[in-house]
Amino acid sequence: MSSVVNIAAYKFVSLDALPELRARLLAEAGAAGLKGTILLAEEGINLFLAGTADGIDTFLRQLRGDGRFADLEVKFSHSAQVPFRKLLVKIKREIIRMNHPAIRPEAGRAPGVDAKTLARWLAQGADDSGRPVVMLDTRNAFEVDEGTFRDAIDWRIDRFTQFPAAVQAHRAELAGKTVVSFCTGGIRCEKAAIYMNEAGIENVYQLDGGILKYFEETGGPGFEGKCFVFDERVSLDPALAPSKD
Repeated sequence: MSSVVNIAAYKFVSLDALPELRARLLAEAGAAGLKGTILLAEEGINLFLAGTADGIDTFLRQLRGDGRFADLEVKFSHSAQVPFRKLLVKIKREIIRMNHPAIRPEAGRAPGVDAKTLARWLAQGADDSGRPVVMLDTRNAFEVDEGTFRDAIDWRIDRFTQFPAAVQAHRAELAGKTVVSFCTGGIRCEKAAIYMNEAGIENVYQLDGGILKYFEETGGPGFEGKCFVFDERVSLDPALAPSKD
C-alpha cells in the first residue's frame, strides 16, 4: 500500500522576515509529522514534503492561511515509505539559483501551456497555429539521463546557472518553432521561459507544473523513461510510482 503522501510546490512571491517565517513553518511542519525540505528566499517558497494524508492536509491548511500562499498549487504523489530522512527549512538567496536577479517571476511570468494542451500538441506534431513544437529540457544532464520527452533538446548543462549561456550559444536552433521549456516541477522552466522571452526568443512557453503535473494529468504521453526526483525514491514513472519503494 502506498500510504505516504508526497507533495511538491513552489510560488514566486515577495517574502520578508524570513527567519520568523522559517521558525513558524518548521514548527508547523514538525507538528504535522512531515519530513522533507522547504526553501525560503525573498523571491518565494519551494517545498518537497512527505507524511500522512492528515499531516499534509493540516500543514497545507495552515500554510494557505497566510495570504501570500493562499493560491499555492501543489503536485501530489504517493509512496510506501517516507523518502526523506529529516525535516529542513532553509533560507536561500534564490529558491532556484540562476544568478540573474533581474529575472523576477512575481513581476510577470512567461506564457504557460497546460499538460493536456501539450499532450495534444505533441500528438499532432504542432501547436494550434501549425508551428512545430520543440521540447527544451532545462534540467541537469544527469536528470535528463533518467528520462525526458522524445526528441527533447538537451544542452547537457551541469547546473541551472549554465542555462542562460546555453541559450545564447544555441538560440538559432529555436528560431521559427514553438519552444516549450520543462523541468521536474515547473520552477526552473518558469525562470527559463522568462529569460528566453527577455532574450528576444519568440513563441516560448513553460510547461505548467512541470513533468510531475504532466504525469498526474495525462499519464505522460511522449515522455520516455522516468522523471528523476531529489529524494530517496530516485525517480518516478508516468504513473507517479517510485523506482525504489
